[in-house]
Amino acid sequence: MVGGSCLNIAVGVARLGAPAGFVGGISTDLFGRMIADHASASAVELRYATRSDHQTTLAFVRTVAGEPHYAFYDEGTASRNWMYRHGAIPLDEIEAIHVGSTTLADDHGAGQALALLEDARGAVTISFDPNCRPKLVRDKASYVERMNAFAEIAGIVRMSDVDFEFLYGGGNYAGRANSFIEAGASLVVVTRGIRGAQAWHEEAGEIEVQAPTVAVVDTIGAGDSFQAALLFALRAIGRIEGHALRQMNSDELCRVLSFASTCAAFTCGRAGADPPRRSDVGAALSHLLPDAHE
Repeated sequence: MVGGSCLNIAVGVARLGAPAGFVGGISTDLFGRMIADHASASAVELRYATRSDHQTTLAFVRTVAGEPHYAFYDEGTASRNWMYRHGAIPLDEIEAIHVGSTTLADDHGAGQALALLEDARGAVTISFDPNCRPKLVRDKASYVERMNAFAEIAGIVRMSDVDFEFLYGGGNYAGRANSFIEAGASLVVVTRGIRGAQAWHEEAGEIEVQAPTVAVVDTIGAGDSFQAALLFALRAIGRIEGHALRQMNSDELCRVLSFASTCAAFTCGRAGADPPRRSDVGAALSHLLPDAHE
């Protein structure tokens, strides 16, 4: 099955009806062609992706006690060899950039992503989800320091409770969230599976939403679906731009989190990283945009 965290998020945003693109390395091999076809099928723009004859990253998943465990084969891949070219992306045409996952586990990939964000900083909203892959982390102390550096650049920081535990070893979500906000983030979200999501915002304060009840098929891609829906929802209510994001109120944040939770739950109800389309979540969209007339 085609996937990858940032690609899943781009697909999720596009399926909900907002323009989205993918930046990174995509192979010209069989798997790379599958990735390109999958993205194009959901109207994800690939003009800023770099195609090469390096092989595609492969991931294998085994579910143990309801939790997916991953094995990655990522050496010498198109993703690992991606290079950011200064000025190659028209930042004045973009509202938000999201980074995270396996790219940031590697020194080279993290450096390229950081170079992109340094160019984007102040021009677009930066979204970050570490989406940790412990099997790819060789030096945990350096990795945690790197993840903190990305969090301090971002306007939106989201992570799962599992990632929080791996990075920080405890459940003091509020303390860490407030430190990110003090560093410059506007919104920090921790997703907790069936226990719902908690968020901290410099204006709206602390908000908690419950997870919808769903018959779980698997949880692969649920976090990516939440992230995609979060970005889509913020854009839909006019709160994706930096100043507007900082001014969001508690009612808006609650509606955004509820919508994202619904989209994540929908993804859990079917196999694989298969985020919902707009038509799949019509009732949730009406709650997100109560004044819209469609």
